Amino acid sequence: MAIEDPTHGASAPVSPSQAAFIDFMCESGVLTFGDFTTKSGRKTPYFVNTGLYSTGAQMATLGDAYAQAAIERFGDGFDVLFGPAYKGIPLVVATAAALHRRAGRDVPLVFNRKEAKDHGEGGVLVGHRLKDGDRVLILEDVTTAGTSIRETVPLLRAAADVEIAGLLVSVDRMERGPSGDGSALTELSAEFSMPTASLVDLDAIVGHLAPGSGSAHALGADQIEAIGRYREQYGAR
Repeated sequence: MAIEDPTHGASAPVSPSQAAFIDFMCESGVLTFGDFTTKSGRKTPYFVNTGLYSTGAQMATLGDAYAQAAIERFGDGFDVLFGPAYKGIPLVVATAAALHRRAGRDVPLVFNRKEAKDHGEGGVLVGHRLKDGDRVLILEDVTTAGTSIRETVPLLRAAADVEIAGLLVSVDRMERGPSGDGSALTELSAEFSMPTASLVDLDAIVGHLAPGSGSAHALGADQIEAIGRYREQYGAR
């Protein structure tokens, strides 16, 4: 799946590849609509759960999408992929495999445990042993308030003097960060001096799934209104 421009702004049209990725999320049951609560505690009318990708074909498609977005947005500016436990773990595995298959790049990967292991090799991190100077690209499913990233970066920097090369997520929910001064991704970018990118954002989702859009997964007017109310309350200005 081609992700032609994972960093489209709010006014950009939905590209064919973005539309295909949104349909893929819907068909996989990963993007759903209803009444949910995010990790940050916000009540939301839609939810993205990459933990529901459950087949080899889905993981191959997901890995291809992330790999192409990583190449197009970050180029050769990263040496290592990091996936926060737990949903980030299959993301880095699928993306590393896709980078090797599609671009001939054998990129090391690392992920963390939720609890430190006190036997065997011990520690919190699994996989590539981070070293000073490693440029680490973090792969996440979705960023709402940035909580998991603020937990992740200290783990990486405690392991070695690494550079955070960037953050790539499936969906930018386009919500205000904790300071209220900008979107969560914008705040994370400034806080950790790293570029951020998403495969799609909420504008693309609403644009592609709006009533009358022609998508097989088009939403009803009431669902679009619910998203609008949510954005009014939590959306970045």
